[in-house]
Amino acid sequence: MRFEIMRLDDVDGTAVDSTVVDAASVNRIVQRAAAVGQRIYIRPADTSAS
Repeated sequence: MRFEIMRLDDVDGTAVDSTVVDAASVNRIVQRAAAVGQRIYIRPADTSAS
């Protein structure tokens, strides 16, 4: 499963950038964000074919 992780602006909470990662990478990214106090939003990535 893949997830989209969006880094959020500290002031207004809007998405600054995003990346799609596999499930194994989510924990590492969450720990890194927590260590520096970064706000992130995680949701399942859209995997449907267009």
